[in-house]
Amino acid sequence: MFNYFYIMTKKELRIKYKQLRNLLSNHYIEKMSLEIANQLVQMPIWEQNYFHVFLPIVEKKEIDTEFILHVLAGKDKEIVVSQSDFATITLTHFLLTDATKFKKNQYGISEPVDGLVVPVEKIDVVFVPLLAFDKFGNRVGYGKGFYDVFLSECRPDTLKIGLSFFEPEEAIEDVFEQDVTLDYCITPNRVYEF
Repeated sequence: MFNYFYIMTKKELRIKYKQLRNLLSNHYIEKMSLEIANQLVQMPIWEQNYFHVFLPIVEKKEIDTEFILHVLAGKDKEIVVSQSDFATITLTHFLLTDATKFKKNQYGISEPVDGLVVPVEKIDVVFVPLLAFDKFGNRVGYGKGFYDVFLSECRPDTLKIGLSFFEPEEAIEDVFEQDVTLDYCITPNRVYEF
């Protein structure tokens, strides 16, 4: 018996997963975000020190990383958050402290106003936002390119961990050579390692 599946392009996957996300209730998002944080605790990554975390765009029904922040704080890790520059498509990284003040940018993303800048080469682990991913560790983001630029600047041994409410696609049709693949992706049910 042959299993035929249709391999979608990034554009098609963006449409599909934005629609799927729109169906999620706030209760479901909170429950599944907690499951993802629980999966994270089991991972062999706790010798690392600097963890970069994205802050969710609530309107886009992204994973609530609040639970991950609690895990990291409980393990006494250095937490790094970013500020976006839409003119250059770059991120500036700041150490999260008790004094960090946040403000929402024009896209509804909470960002640090200022603080202690963390050079990209110090970052050991990056939690990567995504809409979809495949069984090879390729991901589909929103298409702006911020994380493509950021991940390409990271050290080769920096761990790139995707977070997804959904299980992987078989493959993504239009993967480019310069696309940076994930090392892991965490879903509410399991951790995928690539």
